[in-house]
Amino acid sequence: MKSRKLGNSGLEVSSLGLGCMGLSFAYGPGPTKQESIKLLQAAFDAGVTFFDTAEAYGPFTNEELLGEALAPIRKKLVIATKFGFTGGKSGTGMDSSPKNIKAVAEASLKRLKTDYIDLFYQHRVDPKIPIEEVAGTIQTLIKEGKIKHWGLSEASVQTIRKAHAVQPVAALQSEYSLWWRESEQEILPTLQELGIGFVPFSPLGRGFLTGAINEDTKFDSTDFRNNLPRFSEENRNANQVLVSLLKTIAAEKNATPAQIALAWLLAQKPWIVPIPGTTKLHRLQENISSLSVNLSPGDLAKIEAAASKITVQGARYPEHLQKTVGK
Repeated sequence: MKSRKLGNSGLEVSSLGLGCMGLSFAYGPGPTKQESIKLLQAAFDAGVTFFDTAEAYGPFTNEELLGEALAPIRKKLVIATKFGFTGGKSGTGMDSSPKNIKAVAEASLKRLKTDYIDLFYQHRVDPKIPIEEVAGTIQTLIKEGKIKHWGLSEASVQTIRKAHAVQPVAALQSEYSLWWRESEQEILPTLQELGIGFVPFSPLGRGFLTGAINEDTKFDSTDFRNNLPRFSEENRNANQVLVSLLKTIAAEKNATPAQIALAWLLAQKPWIVPIPGTTKLHRLQENISSLSVNLSPGDLAKIEAAASKITVQGARYPEHLQKTVGK
């Protein structure tokens, strides 16, 4: 697998990473521990070197899973994890106090069975703590050798600039795909200007862009998507028009809708590294195969022209979660 560099940071990763959240959090019952370990090791065997987790996924169990599965090959990997929630739980509010950042770093190192974290993200911006103070704390951890690089998630342009001025930011992780393109307005130009890499999460629209979800799909009662306006039955039906576009392009390219969605993202900028997640080995291989799908300038223009006529229905998050992003 080819590699990409996240901006000017020098951090080199596989062109496609693996988002590991769904193995133990958010999308209903996950696979067994042994199935998860098999998937993680299969990803590495296929060339993936960039693995994304967080203390909040579980909480804690996702990091522990990666620590066990990847320990034998740790030195060959780039592992990203995150801090920033009170008690490590995403529903309890923010805590990016220096004390908590340092405590999370120490705990994550133990769970990941490692002596350094390659990329340490602030999971969400904490309005109570100046971002300059967060960046200063990170700087201390870098000097101590506990983390190599740091990043932000779902941050605003203003926050990115302030943080980067204190301690250079390697990457921003935010949602970006053919059905969520807000970052194109201000975020992408800012990242390009500052030399910061972009790591899109949910590059397949939380599974929707694969074509495997329609208005009849029933999610498990514990599945996070039950709470997202975009995934209401009515909106799933309305948004099939975007999947139909992907299917049309996919048929022409002898590919799948998911592969077209990922190939489109990869074609946007050379410093963009999507991290699709999956719990299934065949989906993992399908996603990785997107790297061999070549979209010409003509193909991209065709997709752009068609997508520009489609208005995706439904908010990305319910209101209480939307308030935590773009800070």
